[in-house]
Amino acid sequence: MPTIKDITDYLESIAPAHLQESYDNAGLIVGHPDTEVTGVLTSLDCTETIIEEAVARGCNMVVAHHPIVFRGLKRLNGKNYVERTVIKAIKEGVAIYAIHTNLDNVRHRGVNERIAQRLGLEKLQLLAPKNEEGTVGSGMLGVLPEAKSEEEFLAHLRDRMGAKVVRHTEKLGKKITTVAVCGGSGGFLLPQAKAAGAEVFVTADYKYHEFFDADGEIMICDIGHYESEQFTTQLLAELLIEKFPTFAVLCTERITNPVRYFV
Repeated sequence: MPTIKDITDYLESIAPAHLQESYDNAGLIVGHPDTEVTGVLTSLDCTETIIEEAVARGCNMVVAHHPIVFRGLKRLNGKNYVERTVIKAIKEGVAIYAIHTNLDNVRHRGVNERIAQRLGLEKLQLLAPKNEEGTVGSGMLGVLPEAKSEEEFLAHLRDRMGAKVVRHTEKLGKKITTVAVCGGSGGFLLPQAKAAGAEVFVTADYKYHEFFDADGEIMICDIGHYESEQFTTQLLAELLIEKFPTFAVLCTERITNPVRYFV
């Protein structure tokens, strides 16, 4: 039976911990590396209900994309959902591991490659590479097999990413061939998306005034943070099953998205 360290070492061979951004808190948040793992539950987020699900399904480790502890904890008295989740995990003996911006920053088998695959993009390359080999960096750029009208692309994006709604800037009357993507809060990559000649930039967490930055050069599509990264849950499970084929690796059945839509 693998240990927590076996699991984390493998994941960090794909997305090394040193690739996480300076503000991040990826890594083992709860648990001891030498603990044997009975099963892993993968999820985008780690919440109290995820810990409960892990226990109910025989898993003593949660591998999540988002770190439950992002800012420093000074107390553990259950006053908020972060503290309650950590307390419940410790009480139930469930380890919590987060693989966040380090998984965002890898070209192969990372978050943005999965988004590009969902959209059927080809000729993939990093939108903002950070090394000469083009294996580390932010976002992803790709081309559609066949050009789409803006209406066709918006419908394709909504359906393939399971989005309830797509917030977007004005249509520019262009055929869509080149698409830039970034899971989560990717607005910082808009200049690179424009420079790469993308007709569309798909990301999340855009604020009102930031939409003006499209400036008639590109169509920005905000599909929501959860929606942009939700398939990371499946990605993590696939990676672990590939390495540990006889081991219980389960995807969460809970929707952790805190945002609701009235339509």
